[in-house]
Amino acid sequence: MTDSLSPSASVASARDVSPGPWATAWRRLRRDRAAMLALGLLVLVALACLAAPLYASHVSGTNPFATNLNGQITVDGQVRSVLEPSTTGLGLGVTPIGPTWEFGPYMLGADNQGRDVAARLLYGGRNSLLISGAATVLTLSLAVVVGLACGFFGGLVDGVLNRILDVLWAFPIYLLAISLSIVLISQGVSIGPIELRSGSLWLPVFIIGIVYVPYVARPIRGQTLSLMRSEFITAAKALGVPAHRIFFKDLLPNILPRVIVLVPILIALNMITESSLSFLSIGVQPPDASWGTIIQDGQGLLYSRPVVALAPGIAIALTVLALNILGDGVRDAFDPRAKVRIA
Repeated sequence: MTDSLSPSASVASARDVSPGPWATAWRRLRRDRAAMLALGLLVLVALACLAAPLYASHVSGTNPFATNLNGQITVDGQVRSVLEPSTTGLGLGVTPIGPTWEFGPYMLGADNQGRDVAARLLYGGRNSLLISGAATVLTLSLAVVVGLACGFFGGLVDGVLNRILDVLWAFPIYLLAISLSIVLISQGVSIGPIELRSGSLWLPVFIIGIVYVPYVARPIRGQTLSLMRSEFITAAKALGVPAHRIFFKDLLPNILPRVIVLVPILIALNMITESSLSFLSIGVQPPDASWGTIIQDGQGLLYSRPVVALAPGIAIALTVLALNILGDGVRDAFDPRAKVRIA
C-alpha cells in the first residue's frame, strides 16, 4: 500500500513552509511606503541620467562639454545670444542666458561657457551615481574581507589589520580624502597591472572607496567575533566541520544582511564626498562633469544665474534624502527590532 497526501494536505504543507529571510525582508520593505517612494525617486533619477545622451542629441541639440561662446538661440521668436552682454555695474563681460523653462535647448539656462546646464546636469548625475555606487562596492568588498579576516583568524592577522585600520581611522575622512586626491590626481596610481591615470573617473572611486573602509570593517569585525563565540559555530567546530565551510556557510550569510543595510547609506555618503571633492577641483576632472563640478561652475553666477548652482544642489539633496529614507526602510526590513530599540 502506498501512502498519498490529499490535495488539502498538500496545500496545508505548502502554506506551512515559511519564507526565507530574504523574502521576508523584501515583503517588509514593500510595505514601507516611504521607502518604496524613495526607491521610485532613485529609479527615476537613474533613468533620467542614463538618458543624458538622448537628451543632449535630440532635445538640447548641444554638446554639453564644448564651449559655446558665440552660440545663439531662438526664444519666443527672437534670436538671442547664449552669452549676452552684461547689464549690471559697468556693463563689462557677459551674462549667460537664463532658463527658458521649456523642454528644449537651455531649459535651465547656460553656464559661463555657454553650455546647456540641463544636459550637463544629466551627464553629471551619471558620473556622480557611477562614482558613489562603485566606491560603495569597493568599500564593502574591502571591509567584508578585512572584517571577516580579523574576526575569523584572530591573533596576528587581527592585530596587523587592526593597526592598519587604526591608522586610517586616525585621519578625519575629508582630510584624508583631500590629501589622497591632491597627491593622486596629478600623478595617478598604479597597483600591479591596474593603472589609474590622472583624470580617470576611477581615481575618485579608489580614493572614496578607501577612506570609508575602517568605518564599515570595524562593525563587521565585531559581528564576526560575536558569531565565532556563538553556539552553532562552536558546535560546528566540535563536529569537525572544515574551516572554509564554516566561513562560507555560517559566517558570510549572517554578515550579508548588515552589509545590505549599509548600501544606501554608503552611497549617500560617497555622493556627498565626491561632490565635495569635485567642488574643490580635486575630484572629477574636466572635460567630465559631476554635480559637484557644476556647482563650482555656478559659484560665480549665484547673483545673476543662480539656477546653475541650485539645480545640481537640489539634485544632490533629493538623491541623498531618498537614499537615507531607503536605508532606514532596508534596516527596518532586515532587523525590525532596530526600530523598536531606536523608539
